[in-house]
Amino acid sequence: MDKAPYRQIEIGYEPSTEAGSLVYGPYTSRSTVERAVLGIKESQRILCSSPHSRSSRCLNHSLGLCIGMCGGGEAAVLQYEAVIDEMICLLEGRDSGIVAGLEARMEEAALRFDFETAAKFRDYLGAVHSLLQKEQVIEFTGANKNIIVLEPVDEQSHKLILIKGSMILYRTLLARDALNEGQLTGMIAASAREVFRSSSQTAATEEMSRHKIDEAQIIYSYLKSSSSHYLLVPPEWLEDEDVTGLEEGIAELVQSSVLDM
Repeated sequence: MDKAPYRQIEIGYEPSTEAGSLVYGPYTSRSTVERAVLGIKESQRILCSSPHSRSSRCLNHSLGLCIGMCGGGEAAVLQYEAVIDEMICLLEGRDSGIVAGLEARMEEAALRFDFETAAKFRDYLGAVHSLLQKEQVIEFTGANKNIIVLEPVDEQSHKLILIKGSMILYRTLLARDALNEGQLTGMIAASAREVFRSSSQTAATEEMSRHKIDEAQIIYSYLKSSSSHYLLVPPEWLEDEDVTGLEEGIAELVQSSVLDM
């Protein structure tokens, strides 16, 4: 089959190796991805039913679902390419115009009392938001970041969790009433150096498989929604010469956790 005359959106089980391809994911639900892409294509009128055509407009054009890039018109192709650029910006977290467009279509349908169409665009929105959250999860955990989590359990104790990427490396309960803030800071710093240095020597950055994405989703949701406070630890903070950076960061973490009790 001839190559399409403009960029295409493809959903696959394996990332494309073609030069110039942009790859997003992996995602854990193919059906969610398909629903999100369908919603974007429909709302932006790029749901072409003959994407490889260069001379005749497709059936979807007559239904108002395709702007007509299949007919070979330069203006339609430029408009299509602009939509693709918007999709890239959306997935990279730089522009949410497409989401606003989906919301507008849903609200317009509701105002017309066309609740079936409104529900369809609501489902499209849900799928798009799911994709965006997965991209945030991948970005947050994919770099194998070192994360210190400190969560107040009660007035006497804190829960300390050390995470690398999507893996929990260490957890313990610290008795708050037996330690002042300086001692707590020193104890956490010592544990962080030992655990993170050891993990960096024995484990390389892992590929973000579907299983890893599921694990990362649990951790990401925990960090964003619970009462815990967390600190991202740059690798240079674990070096012997940069003791101050780690301890200052942990001191602020301890202070915010104590104030939250």
